[in-house]
Amino acid sequence: MSLIAPYAIAAGGALIAAIAWGFHQRMAGAKAERAKQEATEVKARDVADQVQNDVGALPADAARKELKSWSRG
Repeated sequence: MSLIAPYAIAAGGALIAAIAWGFHQRMAGAKAERAKQEATEVKARDVADQVQNDVGALPADAARKELKSWSRG
């Protein structure tokens, strides 16, 4: 073996470790983003459920009047 071989092996190992670490960080970021989106979707679903419950609890005339404020036309 030459004198350079151990350094080349160490450099190759460091390169592989750096690539593996980068991949791990990327997966951790993706997992965090999915969790953030899931929390947002849960919050939106809660609001939608609350609106649905409120609309169902109102008489038809009151519901129409309430929903007019949401209408674009």
